[in-house]
Amino acid sequence: MQIRNFSIIAHIDHGKSTLADRLLQATNAVTDREAKEQLLDSMELERERGITIKASAVTVFHTHNGEQYMLNFIDTPGHVDFGYEVSRALKACEGALLVVDAAQGVEAQTVVNTYLAVAQDVDIMPVLNKIDLPGAQPEEVAMEVEQVLGLPAEDCMLVSAKTGQGIPELLTAICERFPAPRKSLIPEARALIFDAIYDDYRGVVIYIRVFDGTIKVGDKIRMMGLERTHQITELGKYTPKPTKVKQLGAGEAGYLVAAIKTLADVRVGDTITSELNPAAEPLEGYEPPRQMVFCDLYPATTTKKGTDFEDMRDAIEKLSINDASFTSQTVHSEALGFGFRCGFLGLLHMDIVQERLEREFDLEIVQTAPTVSYKVDIRGKGGEITEIEVHNPADLPDMGSVMAIKEPIARVEIMVPKEYIGDIMKLALERRGIYKTQTYVSETRELLTFEIPLAELIFDFYDKLKSTTAGYGTMDYELSEYRQDNLCKVDVLINGEPVEALSLITHRDKSEARGRSLLVRLRKQIPRHQFEIPLQAAIGGKIIARETIKGFRKDVTAKCYGGDVSRKRKLLDKQRKGKDRMKSIGSVSIPQEAFMAVLDVGE
Repeated sequence: MQIRNFSIIAHIDHGKSTLADRLLQATNAVTDREAKEQLLDSMELERERGITIKASAVTVFHTHNGEQYMLNFIDTPGHVDFGYEVSRALKACEGALLVVDAAQGVEAQTVVNTYLAVAQDVDIMPVLNKIDLPGAQPEEVAMEVEQVLGLPAEDCMLVSAKTGQGIPELLTAICERFPAPRKSLIPEARALIFDAIYDDYRGVVIYIRVFDGTIKVGDKIRMMGLERTHQITELGKYTPKPTKVKQLGAGEAGYLVAAIKTLADVRVGDTITSELNPAAEPLEGYEPPRQMVFCDLYPATTTKKGTDFEDMRDAIEKLSINDASFTSQTVHSEALGFGFRCGFLGLLHMDIVQERLEREFDLEIVQTAPTVSYKVDIRGKGGEITEIEVHNPADLPDMGSVMAIKEPIARVEIMVPKEYIGDIMKLALERRGIYKTQTYVSETRELLTFEIPLAELIFDFYDKLKSTTAGYGTMDYELSEYRQDNLCKVDVLINGEPVEALSLITHRDKSEARGRSLLVRLRKQIPRHQFEIPLQAAIGGKIIARETIKGFRKDVTAKCYGGDVSRKRKLLDKQRKGKDRMKSIGSVSIPQEAFMAVLDVGE
């Protein structure tokens, strides 16, 4: 039997999941009765948002020229934040279907996914989808693919995943144009772990691609990186229903269950080999992902029964098996207690992880505003200079010892219609962006490249880009370097007490405006108390902005009518003393929305 392994990659919303549905139906893997839209997007969150979050691996069978082919394919996410899922999927494949919307053309993420596939030395087949739409321009988009990506226009396959047009021809092209998996280089078994999920009943379920040898049920296996051994209790493939098999040979992909209960026993990118006859060298794994955005997650203080730090630790450990691209470490905050400092690949990734923790593990979470990591040069007592990495403004050392603060700079590629170029230039320059290049894509669109500090990107840059370009602009970014600038830490004091979760690092020229804007938002979010609450923004010991939340007042002079004014003054004086005493012992309750107010400061 011939084997073909390929991934489906594309910009978000270009029809990958719908194309996967049609391939499942065309190969009779699912009946018309079982078929539903985005069948592989099994997570409730994916169906709700209409996006793919997790890559899904499926095996189908197709007969071509009288010979049966086993097609192992992986439907991948399209959003920039889930690029790590795409790179892992490509490592397990020999081919990639690059899906391009025939109405929208090449987008920013299309370019990035092409580079990912080229870097992994994967054969790319461009597929122009949605040719049934009235606005489709397959000829123009095929030329765009050739011009921007360097893939021949005549190689483009024309399909409509919605109507099924061109799907039989696409299956033929997959069998004929994609290469077969390489033969085993060594007789010993070697398989790459490209994904894993946690199952409450079976423990950790591992997705593997076998490169060398054969893996059978009952084999004793060893994880080469972690040096742990297990016995295989079940092997199988998703067709798309789980189907048990006795063995997996070279070139095949499937899942493995070995009663692995502890989450520390599995690492995505590790190599599995036989314990009795081990391979000498492991397969090349994955580069660890580079987290871009950091925030703190704490169990909510007003909790449901049983929601606490221990539950949250278990939930984060289980989710990190399913999503290997976020990191976590324990932190403690005076205001919020024990929690976790988590690193994410982007804002959407952060949002998805928080929502999955709340839904899948029934947690209530308080999340602080996102920050980026900074590199700080500090002078020691002996005069030596050392560099440390700071993920949270609260961890910044005393400014007296800080010699320099370097911020991460992102290289941003923006695909935009020509009529919006001026607006995008203005937006990027407002965010301290540096213009680099401009590339002609087609008669209507250009690719602009800027260098923009990552801290300016993570707030609302993407939202502003979409609203400025009426939804037609797309962007992609990658970290290029750390660069020194005139940065400072702005502390926020509520009722005279600094609240570390609200502090921020910003450019000194923007510090006063950012601080004032944040305090205005906090004033709206924090409820009034019985006493007056001062809100202050400070750089070191210098107050740069102040707002006041007025306290509730009772008219204590209502009963005084006529008589001497000193009676009223005496009552007001008594009230003022009570307010001052309450202010010194009263605590200010800060709602979750107040921590997220830091996000909206840019407006």
